[in-house]
Amino acid sequence: MTAPAAPSISRRLAAVQAPIIPVVGAWTRNTPGTLSLGQGMVAYSPPASALAAIRDFGQQAEQHLYGSAFGHPALLALIREKLRHENRIDAAAGVEVMVTAGSNMAFLNALLAIADPGDEIILPLPYYFNQEMAVRMLGCTPVGIPTDSAYQLDLSRLRAAISAKTRAIVTISPNNPSGVVYPEAALRAVNALCRDFGLYHISDEAYEYFTYGEARHFSPGSIPGAERHTVSLYSLSKAYGFASWRIGYMVFPEALTPSLLKVQDTNLICPPLISQIAAAGALEIGSEYCKHQLPELAKKREQVISRLQPLKGLCEIPEPEGAFYLLIKIHTDKSDLELAKTLIDDFKVAAIPGSAFGLSHGCYLRISYGMLDQAQLDAALERLVNGIIRFAG
Repeated sequence: MTAPAAPSISRRLAAVQAPIIPVVGAWTRNTPGTLSLGQGMVAYSPPASALAAIRDFGQQAEQHLYGSAFGHPALLALIREKLRHENRIDAAAGVEVMVTAGSNMAFLNALLAIADPGDEIILPLPYYFNQEMAVRMLGCTPVGIPTDSAYQLDLSRLRAAISAKTRAIVTISPNNPSGVVYPEAALRAVNALCRDFGLYHISDEAYEYFTYGEARHFSPGSIPGAERHTVSLYSLSKAYGFASWRIGYMVFPEALTPSLLKVQDTNLICPPLISQIAAAGALEIGSEYCKHQLPELAKKREQVISRLQPLKGLCEIPEPEGAFYLLIKIHTDKSDLELAKTLIDDFKVAAIPGSAFGLSHGCYLRISYGMLDQAQLDAALERLVNGIIRFAG
């Protein structure tokens, strides 16, 4: 007898790219001794105040119950204070705050609240791959818009890309994967474009503290009138070494509250309380904790730029102003996925291919320097340079 057909899988999910980090992670684990310039994390741990805050967690009966969909009141109070002082966003004036399980969840929540299948979301290239994946998962269309040679926004192209189906323009500054920081003027222009065309401006600010030199972070949600059309996303994963705790938050127009409550109650019910209490302990220390780590990251940034100099002529190497990434373009007709696999197999160093970020024309690699100490980083860069020269030379 013929075996019955297997149940079908979602066509929408079949069209979504495989998440590149687990793919490269598996290649790395299968090649012992590989040094990773791949996943975007920091090497430092959460502040002691975060761990101290949960030392006695579970002793109170109410700590085992469902909480508010918006988040734990003590954490929300600290977030609102932080928004006022650091981002110049008044969370009492036309906007609401919701704690999420990381800013990836906040992005997905926002899309569910503002878009329908067939709608378009504008993503400047290179985009953050998880955001492009989220757009496709919801049956929407990601519209990738090229940036200039330094990965800065091209406002004329953004304007030209707006159609009757457009629902939002997304910006990430400081940027993943390029490390660029968008100037205040550019972000103001995008926000005005969204206002004029009746769109949402989704501003991803997960790397807000990671800037170097003269670069400065700017929050579009601080612009007068922006509260009606701006969704701002934040995360503790990088700044506080909180990657596994999954705590982010979003600031959004009050009009989206009923929709976002439906999404949150269905998907999460409420953010995990133990993570929120730890987050409150971290925010009581504040951004100085992250800023104390920046000199070390700045040294690593200079180390990366210096060690890549032998690749000049073979690669384009823009100098990043933020985050802890550098995106290089290799002058070769070979694929970046092939290069990434070769670097792991033959040179024991991992990096992320640019095709995962929507860079389909050319061979790009994202280098992440946040996780390794300086000695490991030096060894990884030596392997990288030798591998690229062998591959593309």
